[in-house]
Amino acid sequence: MNQSFFKDKKITVYGLGLHGGGVGIVKFLIASGAKVIVTDIKTKEQLEPSIEKLKGLKNIQYVLGQHRSEDFTKVDMVVKLPPIPWSDKHIKLALENNIPVEMDSSLFFKLCKNPIIGVTGTKGKTTTATLIYEILKSAGKSPIKIGIGQVPVLDKLLVLKKDSIPVFELSSWRLSALGRAKLSPHIAVFKNILPDHLNYYGNMEKYLEDKKYIFLNQKSRDWLIINKDDNLLDEITKKAGSQIIRFSYERLEGGRAVFIEDDFIYLNNGIDVKKLVSVKDIPIPGKHNLSNVMAAIGAAYAFGISAAEIKKALPQLKGPAHRLEFVSEINGVKYYNDTTATIPDAAISALEAFGQPVILIAGGTDKNLDFKEFAKIVLEKTKHLVLLKGNATEKILDEIRKITSTESPSLVEVVDSMEDAVLIAQKNAQNGDIVLLSPGAASFGLFANEFDRGEKFREAVKKLK
Repeated sequence: MNQSFFKDKKITVYGLGLHGGGVGIVKFLIASGAKVIVTDIKTKEQLEPSIEKLKGLKNIQYVLGQHRSEDFTKVDMVVKLPPIPWSDKHIKLALENNIPVEMDSSLFFKLCKNPIIGVTGTKGKTTTATLIYEILKSAGKSPIKIGIGQVPVLDKLLVLKKDSIPVFELSSWRLSALGRAKLSPHIAVFKNILPDHLNYYGNMEKYLEDKKYIFLNQKSRDWLIINKDDNLLDEITKKAGSQIIRFSYERLEGGRAVFIEDDFIYLNNGIDVKKLVSVKDIPIPGKHNLSNVMAAIGAAYAFGISAAEIKKALPQLKGPAHRLEFVSEINGVKYYNDTTATIPDAAISALEAFGQPVILIAGGTDKNLDFKEFAKIVLEKTKHLVLLKGNATEKILDEIRKITSTESPSLVEVVDSMEDAVLIAQKNAQNGDIVLLSPGAASFGLFANEFDRGEKFREAVKKLK
């Protein structure tokens, strides 16, 4: 497939959305000469920010507030947004009528001629992908972010050059499309596997099935960077057909590996073991981020970046916004934004990153997850807890009540706005404390998305005196 394939084709974009992915799809298709139908159940008013970004483009027809059958049966292709399941009735209708259904990920892989570095995992994939990008940039290469955070996908094909290195963050949803197309990236990074999106998948088996497409279609010349400390991953990747680099918090013997020993990170290239950096010189807080750094080192080495070049880049790493992001220090209290911690395990990792007393802002919308361990760690690690209203908050409160045998725990307050949450956090904080937004839950309800939640936190902190 090449870009000329789309010329004069009639293509339905199923879901415009507000995160930028739908906009990127439409921009690419229009630039490629397609005639595009954009259909979304949301109204024009609700989608105004996305529609504004497409202003002035021709050959776009909007069908909003509804979905028409003909837009799935009388077109040349349907391109769906990642969260729309393959079991959706409109997707089924298209497939039953032999209309090909693609996603931005599958089209990107089919159209991109450059070797792709793909990153997945339940936690840490955005940070890991960003760190890979930073190491490659430091080494004088030309990496390009694809799907990292809110970075769109397809329109990046329009700026891709021969020496560009796509670093692609791959969710389980985007991987599902690669599985159907029997495609995997040249370098695959698989960070970890934890319960998530069970409201979408129903069980871990189906979730893992999509995640495995990161490496299932790799060839012998390809690379898999895998977390040795994750027992499930270690087991399922034993039959991988690609070259493997493992990473671990403990020393690994035999084969290519990245590991920590005596507070230093080492790279074993299969011949020599090279000391790269002291963990104290990694500027991103949290033990879990050391795992992200090791995964990034493995990917950079697999791409051909030398140990010396990697070593030079490591003390300069910054990581992405919204992930344990330092926002401000006010009256000796440091404020951190970790809004993308949308599962309990991620919020636990954030809490464990700090030795100082923590006032935690958490809660929100449930994704059918278990909060028992989260409640236990919260009671151990925090001096005050501010919860944002939502059904996940109710589950967290229930678990805290079971542990404390108290109907209304004194250290917990529930609010319905970020501004109130930050004001209460400031009121309970003292010099040397940490105020941490790390929700452990989804953002739907009070916020447009987790990034909006993080921006609201930043804005509220800026207003503090």
